[in-house]
Amino acid sequence: MNVNEFGNPVPRARPLAIAARALGAVPPPLQILVGIVSVQVGASLAKQLFTVAGAAGTVALRLFFAALVLLLVWRPAVRLGRRGWPVVLAYGVVLGLMNLSFYQALARIPQGIAVTIEFLGPLAVALAGSRRLVDALWALLAAGGVVLLAETRGDLSLAGLLFALAAGACWGLYILLSAALGKRTTEGNGLALGMAVAAMVAMPVGVVETGAKLLSPWILVIGLAVALLSSVIPYSLELEALRRIPPRVFGVLMSLEPAVAALAGLVVLGESLHPPQWVALCCVVAASIGATRSHKLAG
Repeated sequence: MNVNEFGNPVPRARPLAIAARALGAVPPPLQILVGIVSVQVGASLAKQLFTVAGAAGTVALRLFFAALVLLLVWRPAVRLGRRGWPVVLAYGVVLGLMNLSFYQALARIPQGIAVTIEFLGPLAVALAGSRRLVDALWALLAAGGVVLLAETRGDLSLAGLLFALAAGACWGLYILLSAALGKRTTEGNGLALGMAVAAMVAMPVGVVETGAKLLSPWILVIGLAVALLSSVIPYSLELEALRRIPPRVFGVLMSLEPAVAALAGLVVLGESLHPPQWVALCCVVAASIGATRSHKLAG
């Protein structure tokens, strides 16, 4: 142990505290960008497990390992008080349902299309409560892009589209609950407990769908990698970013998500989109960028 100039012992800084301060020094936009890339590469990797582990089984592995890692790292106290636990429970349930819905969509439609439709959730959060005409135009542009996306490919699974919409609704709630979680918990404690709740939501569904295959060693290894890329890294970054920026700003900063998802699907999975589908995707991204600019100017 180090000593100060008076010879008194000075305790060493905790590694987690140092890591938290280092993470806090990263600008929120960069945190969100790294999180986007991480989660979409993780989703592409996860999709390759579907044939053996199933969509729900992959979600169960992802959330289980993510919860395990976060609980070991943060070792959160379970005494959160009356205001803390309701938010943690709601956050965990929504997180579990969001992942189950998204992976069911991912199993049925291309990754870029699934994320573009899912992105309506964050965009709705970004535009919620606005009474300006320009924001209504951005919302119409995004909706038009999604309609074009669905119309340009007749073989898209209706179930896949509905699952993507459900995931989008959960994503919007997740943004709001993440902001509340960041305010009522410290460091990664709330995230670790919420992830454990999400794992408990997904695990029964995954076990029913996949059974003993989930215990295959190589599936467990890939599941751990997916957990780190798709949950531990991005959710930690997003939660830290939401401590410092409003939910509406966070929602519109996610505007690159559909484009990154389409690129990840193309590079990792070989899922190519037709030109009209790229146009549709760009409509959603442009709507988000436009909303970001208009809110910045208005502020």
